[in-house]
Amino acid sequence: MVDRTIRLGIIGLSSAESWAARAHVPALKAITGYEIAALSTSNIDSAAKAAKTFDVPAFFDNPVQLAKHPDVDVVVVAVKVPHHRELVTAALDAGKPVYCEWPLGNGRQDAEAMAALSRDADVTGFVGLQGRASPALRYIRDLVKAGHIGDVVSTTLVGSAGAWGATIDPRLVYGLDRKNGVSMLTVQFGHTIDGLCWCLGEFSEISATLATRFPMVKRTDTGEMVPKTIDDQIAVGGILQNGAVASVHYRSGSSSVANFLWEINGTEGDLVITSNQGRLQYSDFRIQHGPGKGGKLADMVVPEAYKLVHTCAPTDMFYTLAHAYTLMHKDIVNGTSHVPRFSDALVRHKMIESIETASSTGSRQAYL
Repeated sequence: MVDRTIRLGIIGLSSAESWAARAHVPALKAITGYEIAALSTSNIDSAAKAAKTFDVPAFFDNPVQLAKHPDVDVVVVAVKVPHHRELVTAALDAGKPVYCEWPLGNGRQDAEAMAALSRDADVTGFVGLQGRASPALRYIRDLVKAGHIGDVVSTTLVGSAGAWGATIDPRLVYGLDRKNGVSMLTVQFGHTIDGLCWCLGEFSEISATLATRFPMVKRTDTGEMVPKTIDDQIAVGGILQNGAVASVHYRSGSSSVANFLWEINGTEGDLVITSNQGRLQYSDFRIQHGPGKGGKLADMVVPEAYKLVHTCAPTDMFYTLAHAYTLMHKDIVNGTSHVPRFSDALVRHKMIESIETASSTGSRQAYL
């Protein structure tokens, strides 16, 4: 890889509690090849404070100015979803490649508009479906592609979001309203189903049941009961394009039994993937292989070649994001295509919309 430092301008790097501060900054500190050249927040005072905290030379309260700054090579959008389209547009209009957190937009129409703008401007849009950068998931995908378990016959996944149940953390309250585009369906499930489809292929048809089992939830800080309009139980089933049958149940809260259990059943064996927590985008997975016909499961170790970052651990929340940044550097410098683009995000947005339609109509849907 060519030795080149990519200068980032991060929109949304504010307080220590911001997602950019909790995930992007430590991910970037764990690797080389980047520097944070500028940041932007909603007001100049918070921007100045953040610039001092994170030792960033340029700061703005205007994202357009950040995008046009000559010292910014790539714009990172790490703010609440309803603002993604406006900020991504500013970056693309300035001719700057952009990395936008997932969900790309507040619904399919936003995603379509941004994907079209990126395509028409011929400026790359990367999306934060960072589960695809996970060493474990990349290994699983390669095992399947190499025919390690033969042809895939079926797959079953059960996962827990770790949130969105009977209680709610104050910083997640805005996600209780489906109008804001941040929910268990779009975020935790969205990351998880993207990983499944990346490894095994897309659905040719899909059925779904969505339900809200906790319509009123308690804030963990004040004890106040607040309404929830998002779904907290997601059951999806269907046929993959390769003919395999798929079943996924994703639920709120945590389980005493299994927070993540994924079986991939093939004609010549099985893969069993487990984790203590159900968020695929930053889970530390245990991978086991079974020869089929009731054979004993054996652990499989992810080969070192898949591990691109050695200064943090798989248990760190930002581990896969550090890998995503490493792969994005390769994409920018070498012209490769490791990190998902806006077109990939659009497929996932279409899928989520089809899941909602399948649940509301009771009929199977296709999204490709």
